[in-house]
Amino acid sequence: MTDRPTSLTPPTAGYADWLAELKTRIHTAQQRAALAVNRELVLLYWQIGRDILERQAREGWGAKVIDRLSRDLREAFPEIKGFSSRNLKYMRHFAEHCPDQQFGQQAAAQLPWFHIVTLLTQLSIPQEREWYAAQTVQQGWSRTSLEIHIKNRLFSRQGHAVTNFSARLPSPHSGLAHDTLKDPYLFDFLGLGDEAHEREIENGLVRHITRFLLELGTGFAFVGRQHRLEVAGDEFFIDLLFYHTRLKCYVVVELKAVAFKPEHAGQLNFYLSAVDAQIKAPDDNPTIGLLLCKTQNRMVAEYALSGIDKPIGVAEYELMRNLPERLTSTLPSIEEIEQELADLPDEQAGERGSH
Repeated sequence: MTDRPTSLTPPTAGYADWLAELKTRIHTAQQRAALAVNRELVLLYWQIGRDILERQAREGWGAKVIDRLSRDLREAFPEIKGFSSRNLKYMRHFAEHCPDQQFGQQAAAQLPWFHIVTLLTQLSIPQEREWYAAQTVQQGWSRTSLEIHIKNRLFSRQGHAVTNFSARLPSPHSGLAHDTLKDPYLFDFLGLGDEAHEREIENGLVRHITRFLLELGTGFAFVGRQHRLEVAGDEFFIDLLFYHTRLKCYVVVELKAVAFKPEHAGQLNFYLSAVDAQIKAPDDNPTIGLLLCKTQNRMVAEYALSGIDKPIGVAEYELMRNLPERLTSTLPSIEEIEQELADLPDEQAGERGSH
């Protein structure tokens, strides 16, 4: 009787690379399978919604036909939980407001079902729906992240800071950098009043760094606070220093608990020169400055930045929310039907693929 080996044979040369390649291929195949399942699910829901619309228009059926259809479909397919009256109403709403299965240039099938429902029920302007749909696909937002960004009106704030990037940075880097900044920034999570001082705000942002990074947006990595610079024997301290992984550059953030003044831009310009000389690596892009002020006069800021050598953006911050609440829909909330669909394998795959 031959003895069985007590241990695996040591891998030969190249095994580790082969294994890594297989893992990548398997992971890619899993993602493709999940996306394929999601596309079929979204298409089915759109077709059902379209049929409901057409038959109601042609036959003159009222809203009660949805309840009857729900009952009959659940009886025919008891193992499927996606045919509640509430979800059928979403399907009808989907087909009505997305007749070509597109959010602008964005195919609806690239989004999980509840992302689609969120876009349709919480946004009334097609342009905004298109923007949030595209950002969801590009950034890989979960539904929770999407809802937060809609609630915080990201569409109306993204890329609205006053900057001199077009004159100080090469294209297309200037456009990417401009779109990275917002105006205003929302710091209501700090729990501070409008009279808070700069150091209080800075301490709060560092204490809630995760929330702060979420508000800054994708790509920001925190380097440190009160970062020390020494120039010819004199010490200077940067409020907050970040590195942006997508822009490949350092970002200096300065806080001012007062209205913007032109001299603020001059001070930040000095800090950027020092960072470029002392910290920036040869393959990094030029350092960017972000000046956060309590208030600003946009024309004054534009004039001030026009004479500044370094790329700087100026934006306001809000310590207390001053934005309108999101659109209230007459349709049932997502939470009312979420549990009904939670055990569907295809929908679970689609939702997991969105995180």
